[in-house]
Amino acid sequence: MKLTKIKPKFAKKHNPRIGLITLSSDFSIEKDFNNVIFGKDIDLYTNRIKSYNPLKNETLKKMADNISQVTRNILPDQKLDCVAYGCTSGTIASGYKSIYEKVNLAKPNTKVTTPITAAVNALKTLKINKLSIFTPYTDEINKSVVNYFKKENIEIDELSYFNISSDLDIGKIDPNYLFEVLSKKDLSLSNALFVSCTALPVLSIIKDLENKLGKIVLSSNQTLIWDTLRQIDYKNKVDGFGQLFNNWLCFSQIKNIEKDF
Repeated sequence: MKLTKIKPKFAKKHNPRIGLITLSSDFSIEKDFNNVIFGKDIDLYTNRIKSYNPLKNETLKKMADNISQVTRNILPDQKLDCVAYGCTSGTIASGYKSIYEKVNLAKPNTKVTTPITAAVNALKTLKINKLSIFTPYTDEINKSVVNYFKKENIEIDELSYFNISSDLDIGKIDPNYLFEVLSKKDLSLSNALFVSCTALPVLSIIKDLENKLGKIVLSSNQTLIWDTLRQIDYKNKVDGFGQLFNNWLCFSQIKNIEKDF
């Protein structure tokens, strides 16, 4: 048998690498990321973090204890360009600083984004300061969401919600019913609508909602994906997922709200 030894040639660079931390019960966020980055020179690697019910600030903080280990197991011993922590209410409960530090304990010098910090970045970029909110959460979590936005000088005109205490149930919401509910919201006193929670199936209906409501519609997954692309300096056009991606100011060098900790 003839043996031929051939010298390998290695690629000099790789695509930007995104690490996504998603809840064990989230059925939507991976699908949304993949739908947006499909066909683009971006690589997505996912790991899941154990979530706890009922959804309370206490259980959300408990979930964050595992962030470092979950991050470490995304491409072990390899660098990631940005880690997206896929929990809106969990970020509020634990604080961005804590999440950033836990990610960087496992992957030093890694950019970190979260749904709520991404949402505030988007709102400030679009110069939106009066907001209507929809959530699937209970009163305890809703108060935390409203207080977070108020601390960022964003006025909340109205909040409506499903009052669901289990993240397993949030992911089962019918997107057609969700569209029906959201399309009836009165946004006459608001600049935009923000739909909170990465598990809600919102991204696929945002464009139709904006056409129906005549206002900008933002969601946890949409803003998280937008901010992740911004963090990795992706500047090509993204169509079909709402006005946020059509505003090229979004990809200018805006100041991150995560910086102060």
